[in-house]
Amino acid sequence: MATADDVKAYETSYYMCKLIQLDTFKSGDGNLTVFEKLIPGSIKRVFYIYGAENTTRGGHRHHLTWNALICVSGSCRVYSNNGVREEEFFLDDPSTCLILEPEDWHVMDSFSKDAILLVLSNQYYEKNDYIDEPYEFSHINRP
Repeated sequence: MATADDVKAYETSYYMCKLIQLDTFKSGDGNLTVFEKLIPGSIKRVFYIYGAENTTRGGHRHHLTWNALICVSGSCRVYSNNGVREEEFFLDDPSTCLILEPEDWHVMDSFSKDAILLVLSNQYYEKNDYIDEPYEFSHINRP
């Protein structure tokens, strides 16, 4: 169960989503990358996107859901806009994780042929949690 200190660590910062280097342990037996304590609550939904080479995915934000995106194979681009700032991220390393807060309107595109984008969410799927309208401004060339 989350403590008050845990909740404080995840309060909305308005600094946008966060690109995090995951703890990775390398040895002659292969690599082990660990994902823990990076989004509030517990992981309730896991899905992955693949075979999306010429498509655009996402195009929404959430009321409650936090997402963690890890491109476990290949690469993709993520555009994010929280109404105050917008940024682009290129995910191409399975030890790198992009944390999207609920207010981060996001689009994923430019998938390589071998891309597998793993998404971990702290909420179960709920259609009413999705907000499809993007924010008004955009300075970056978004899809």
